[in-house]
Amino acid sequence: VNSIVNNEKDLFLWLSFLDLNVLIIIVLMLLIAIINIGSAMLVIIVVRTNFIGILKALGTNNWSIRKIFLLQALFLILRGMFWGNLIGLGLCYLQIKFGFVSLNPEVYYLSTVPIKIDLSHWIMLNIGTIIICLSALLLPSYVVTKISPNRAIKFD
Repeated sequence: VNSIVNNEKDLFLWLSFLDLNVLIIIVLMLLIAIINIGSAMLVIIVVRTNFIGILKALGTNNWSIRKIFLLQALFLILRGMFWGNLIGLGLCYLQIKFGFVSLNPEVYYLSTVPIKIDLSHWIMLNIGTIIICLSALLLPSYVVTKISPNRAIKFD
């Protein structure tokens, strides 16, 4: 008795490459998200330099100011994730319902691209994205500690 894995080694090797492609795509998307939200954080800090100077002059510690900007960044991340999830899940629903992305059934043994949405994977991906992006924003938020109050208040 032979298993299908032994009989169809090439097919299962090809399927394992697809899993690797998915992982590479997710990592690239996370890197792009980190770079974009990091640059957005730096822009927010530069725009609010006067505000940072006033808060420091009033005696606010650096970590409290950093938390303000991290919460603003979290709001931006959540808003972007909302729209990204809405569009992505909408496209998945349309594919499941109407199958607008078709395949050659003679080659792939399927007429349309199959989609399976696993709720636990979707939740873990969203939570992981939030955690990774906020962790990556700790470094750009460190810029706040380098701003001196007297220069920031004069900054316009």
